[in-house]
Amino acid sequence: MTQEQNILRELRELEGDIYWQALAARDARFDGIFFYGVRSTGIYCKPSCPARRPRREMVSFFPACDGAEAAGFRACLRCRPRAVAATRDARVELVLRVCRAVEARPDGAAAPTLDELGAAAGVSPHHLQRTFKSITGITPRQYAAAHRLKLFKSRIKAGGDVTAAMYDAGYGSSSRLYEKSSAQLGMTPATYRRGGKDMSINYTVVDSPLGPLLVAATERGVCSVQFGERDEELEAALRAEYPAATLRRDEAGLGAWVGGLLEHLGGTRPGLTLPLDVRATAFQLLVWEELRRIPYGETRSYGEVAEAVGRPTAARAVARACATNPVALATPCHRVIRGGGELGGYRWGLERKRKLLARERNATAVNDEPADAEMPPFSGMTRA
Repeated sequence: MTQEQNILRELRELEGDIYWQALAARDARFDGIFFYGVRSTGIYCKPSCPARRPRREMVSFFPACDGAEAAGFRACLRCRPRAVAATRDARVELVLRVCRAVEARPDGAAAPTLDELGAAAGVSPHHLQRTFKSITGITPRQYAAAHRLKLFKSRIKAGGDVTAAMYDAGYGSSSRLYEKSSAQLGMTPATYRRGGKDMSINYTVVDSPLGPLLVAATERGVCSVQFGERDEELEAALRAEYPAATLRRDEAGLGAWVGGLLEHLGGTRPGLTLPLDVRATAFQLLVWEELRRIPYGETRSYGEVAEAVGRPTAARAVARACATNPVALATPCHRVIRGGGELGGYRWGLERKRKLLARERNATAVNDEPADAEMPPFSGMTRA
């Protein structure tokens, strides 16, 4: 696989499958960048093919027609993928040049600034920022941060010393590493090195106005907030999600966070900020951060959220990010609806979504909403 194909593959991983989004949008900018084969039909196409969109689980991606044909797929007679011109969209070429510049920095060097990248690419920093985000959904700085974290992760996975890997990847201090890993790595570097094993997760299930509510947390923050029908089902789902972790029920240790969630649900704490420990792609993080900006009692459409994160054609991808949100209420995905005013989907049931929105609209505390306050840290966590 060529360097350019590796870069595009990494971009896909960082953004939450950029290839699938390009396919869903029939984005002609990616014609010639990749091809997709549909296992149910045995046919491969270019991204802009007008054929009916396949189910995601039936799709395989290929950097070239030869790879698709070697895997047994036949060329689509409708979009004729082999006739795609070899030239790429100029904006995609710009993104590739910037990615190469980021990855060419020597070990331990600071990430290049936007001005430096713009000068190297021969464009203004503003044009570079806008173009890069329009293609990838993330900024050059976010790409550089993700690449640095990926370098660090590869070093410790190979058995390297954590401190040496930290400086080799360009982190100036352990505090900078842990600041980034909290959002992007999802757990401490030592825990990641063990493949997520030896994690200790404390949880509780409480009654709420919308049925049983499970709250679970690692030592870094809340990792799961789920509605359900029965306690046993919620506990089983948590075990399935974290099969290698040690789970312990702890009502007292999680009491403050549970209390805050119930007050929020009851309308007496409109502003809610919890420390979170969730795993996400860069695109999911962008969406979830935007959801937390939606004011209490208001809604946004999937398209409006897509616009806000710089991907106006990615409304479907926004809907998927909402559907995979692991922390109900803390990340208010219930505040996102369809453009026509219909509720759309909700991971924990449309009736709960309807009731949540009604509660927020009717809450008398909205008019004198208190400032967001960090919930107290959870002190009951133990390491397995």
